Parts: sequence; structure tokens; C-alpha cells
Amino acid sequence: AQERRQAEFELPQLVDVLGLRPGMTVADVGAGFGATTVVLSKWIGSGRVFATDVGQRQLLAIRDYAKHEKLTNVTVLDGAAAATNLPPECCDAIFMRDVYHHVTSVEAFNKSVVASLKSGGRLAVIDFVPDPGSKLPAGVPENRSGHGVPMAVVEEELKAAGLTHLRTIPKWPEGDKYPLFLVLFTKP
Repeated sequence: AQERRQAEFELPQLVDVLGLRPGMTVADVGAGFGATTVVLSKWIGSGRVFATDVGQRQLLAIRDYAKHEKLTNVTVLDGAAAATNLPPECCDAIFMRDVYHHVTSVEAFNKSVVASLKSGGRLAVIDFVPDPGSKLPAGVPENRSGHGVPMAVVEEELKAAGLTHLRTIPKWPEGDKYPLFLVLFTKP
């Protein structure tokens, strides 16, 4: 219930930043247990929401959640370490919340994200800055400097993958007491 409240609180800001309109196709990459997927799918209406995750438990939970809420516009896909497994150029927008700092195959994964975006599509990476001295998760690049990811690293890596950096919002969402950050990109 708390995850759902958080998703409902954050959604208007996410819709605004990603320039979403009902009927669009959006992907929640690393969707976890699906709270944001469900809230967004109700908002997007005739559009489509792709939800991906690498955890089988999470995928099962999202499928159950979507079925329970009678949502017909949610497609759940198995994600992978080096690929989103989304169809090519399917998305008007993609977002990753608390996911990017776990990515181990950064270059391949980012290439896959870019391939799934339509031209002019937007990507939002929502994550947190590592605490000094925090432990680096297994397999992630050293430039993360701990558990989390510096904003500048997100900007550099996704620009290298071919996206244009639009802006960085250092405290996300507005009005939250434990803010994350959001880095916004567009595909030329």
C-alpha cells in the first residue's frame, strides 16, 4: 500500500517530465512489484505500459497485480542484465526508478534502452547518489563509487549511448523527504 501511495504521489510529476499523454506507450524498466506500472496504466488509458524486471518473483507479482486490477494494457516482459527485451522503437517514454545503479552490462543495456525508444522519445533515470564508503553492488562498474550512482555518471553514460541530456532534477520527486534525483534524456 505504501508503494502504491508513493507511485500515486509521484505520477503527476513523472507524467509532466516525460511529456506523457493518454494513449502513449511507456516502459517501466525494473518495475519491481508493479505499483508504478499499475498507477500509470490506469492513467495512460488506451495506451500501453511495458513492465520489465529480472526477478521472477517481481514478474509474477506484477502479472497478478495487473490481473487483479483488470488492466488489459500492461505487458510484462522478462528483463535481462544486458537488454531491456522491449520491442524496437516501441516506446514514447521509458523510466527506471532505483534500477540504474544495479546495471552491470552498462554499454549493452543502454544500447538496448535507446533502441526501444522512438525518435523524440524520453528517458528518465531516477536514482540516488551513493553514500561515501557504501559498498559497491556485485558486478557494477567502479565509477559508481558505492551503492548508488553519481548524477554525472548517468549523464555521461547515456550521452555516450546516443541520447541528448535535457535536464537533471537533483531532488525527486518534489516534496519528498528522502529525495532521489532524476536525469532526463531524449532520443534525437
